[in-house]
Amino acid sequence: MTVPTPLSILDLATVARDSTPAEAFEASVALARAAERHGYARVWYAEHHNMPSIASSATAVLIAHIANHTSTIRLGSGGVMLPNHPPLVIAEQFGTLATLHPDRIDLGIGRAPGTDMQTVRALRRDAGAAHSFPGDVRELQAFLDTDVDGVRAIPGTGTKVPIYVLGSSTYGAQLAAEFGLPYAFASHFAPAALQQAVALYRAEFQPSEQLAEPYVIAGANVIACDTDEEAADWFRIVRRSRARRFLGRSGLGDLSDEQVDTLLETPQGQQVAQMLHYSAVGSPETVAAWMGEFVTHSGADEVITVHSVPGLEARLRSVELLAQAWGLGA
Repeated sequence: MTVPTPLSILDLATVARDSTPAEAFEASVALARAAERHGYARVWYAEHHNMPSIASSATAVLIAHIANHTSTIRLGSGGVMLPNHPPLVIAEQFGTLATLHPDRIDLGIGRAPGTDMQTVRALRRDAGAAHSFPGDVRELQAFLDTDVDGVRAIPGTGTKVPIYVLGSSTYGAQLAAEFGLPYAFASHFAPAALQQAVALYRAEFQPSEQLAEPYVIAGANVIACDTDEEAADWFRIVRRSRARRFLGRSGLGDLSDEQVDTLLETPQGQQVAQMLHYSAVGSPETVAAWMGEFVTHSGADEVITVHSVPGLEARLRSVELLAQAWGLGA
């Protein structure tokens, strides 16, 4: 019997309109429990700041909360934006998580700040901190192993929490290959360089203590419903929501549905729509077929899915239908 390619979930702890962060956290617990029940490999949470629709800013704290409400599924960051933090602090945070929840914690790290420059200043970080990313990764690895110049992460030292490099360009792919780390590509919102980055990563991969062979995780949006028609309706809503979120910064956030649909056909709107290029939309059969093609297209060893459908009930249904169609836990 063929074992299906592992599937995971990226959860942004989305705060819906007229909702609260507390309700978003309750939904995240429900989503993680469903993922665990249906055989998903892991759930990751992303660090974003100053974004009213995303509540996962204190990523390590949220992971701890979810871990206390689940039993076996792996949990981690997808990712922690390392330029925002001293490596010692991240080693201590994730060392604490790994000590409390052994063999369940992942540490995905990214180079971007995950926010705007004004918020970077509020974080008290140097706007040029991303330039030291390679050295910060090495320092973080050292803190999770032994020490750095006699300084130890307590907890953290000796935990060797697995590190994943996140990226949306060839930069992260090259770094992950050089350091011998698994690589996660953010194709769920930045699809353009997926194949190029994966090819570069595999070609230049150097084995390390953590990883003997290259390992790729690729992101994909998923809207799985009982019928293709229902999923298509939801996808139209998601596209409009995405357009309002990004184009609304230009004062266009209050457009009607018809106006947004027209705008999505313009060059500006097409740039936003392109972010959803890798989206599995349809019935279980349709979504499973698309996922099979995506695995081949991307060369991924694992797919991390973003169930974009609004509303917790529909999101949980999407998670369930994809798991059944893909044969998770079978």
